[in-house]
Amino acid sequence: MSFVASPASSREEDPRFDSAPAGLVSFADDGRIFRANARLAEWLGRTSAELEAATFDLLLTPGSRVFYQTHFFPLLKLQGAAEEIYLSLRHVNGDDVPVLINALRRDEAGGAVNECAVVRTRQRDRFEEQILLAKNAAEAASEVKSRFLSMMSHELRTPLQSIAIFSELLAAGHHGPTTERQREDVDGIKAATQNLVTLIDDILNFARLESGAVAVRLEKVSPGTALVRAESLLRPRLEEAGIAFSFDGRAHGTKVNADPDRLQQILLNLLTNAIKFTRPGGQIRVDVEAKGAAVLLHVRDTGSGIPEDQRQRIFDPFVQIDRERVPAKKRGVGLGLSISRELARAMGGDLTVESEVGQGSVFTISLLAAE
Repeated sequence: MSFVASPASSREEDPRFDSAPAGLVSFADDGRIFRANARLAEWLGRTSAELEAATFDLLLTPGSRVFYQTHFFPLLKLQGAAEEIYLSLRHVNGDDVPVLINALRRDEAGGAVNECAVVRTRQRDRFEEQILLAKNAAEAASEVKSRFLSMMSHELRTPLQSIAIFSELLAAGHHGPTTERQREDVDGIKAATQNLVTLIDDILNFARLESGAVAVRLEKVSPGTALVRAESLLRPRLEEAGIAFSFDGRAHGTKVNADPDRLQQILLNLLTNAIKFTRPGGQIRVDVEAKGAAVLLHVRDTGSGIPEDQRQRIFDPFVQIDRERVPAKKRGVGLGLSISRELARAMGGDLTVESEVGQGSVFTISLLAAE
């Protein structure tokens, strides 16, 4: 690209120079302008002769002058070209003239020449203003959402906790003996209450992750400890579902950099999902694999599997696969996997899935190995 004539050239040699739709200017390394076309002069309220009596940096606003000296010119000198550089020129009346500049550097007998094509960006400031307005609106909406979630946490959790306490009192016979049918009803109330608490926790956790309010505290953690705890918490569900559970003994001798509470949360989410979609007589197993600087925890099940076109969608918020196969009382809101993946990434790892319909699924938590 050579769009500007050499310093010794005259305008008569190329009449298209002044009529070009872009501003054209060439200058030496010391900033002296050799040539500037009428288009650029018009944008700045000057004549070409006035521009050619100035230096390039004097055409810039103070902020753009700093950027020119620290970025634009060093880049041009080092690489011989600079593309789509956003600068602001100064009109003779003091107004800013925002432009995009493409530049090339070429060597001549008298020294290097830096050639620039300048295009006005009339819409950019308007777009930036619209982006700022949208950002402010989003922040306001986020604040409203935070207040709503805080209210929901308090207003819903309090009565649910009361329901859970009274259910426990009834089940324990504090208000007199209960029949078998009444005990079944009380158990149903307790299960439904716990399900609602879990749904609220998922929504709140997701909101905190979105806002960046979830803190992650990394330390050396044994996956075996988290797995033993998860097994004890899920043992009643596993027995009720008729599903065998086991995990790799190497989990106890392995150490990862993780937040113990967040790792526990991820494992409970994955194992709970595996129980939902695994038929009686099936198996769930967690294997441990060392891979370079990472430790992989493979949560395998012999469940129904996930269709190929759904495997990435399951990590999207509020997405639930085979919803009709899960009893209503066991359904969530489709946030568990999304939360789990974001938590794994917050700890410097990831959560991925491999699956085959009818053969089961393998969810893999990758974490950094602890030295």
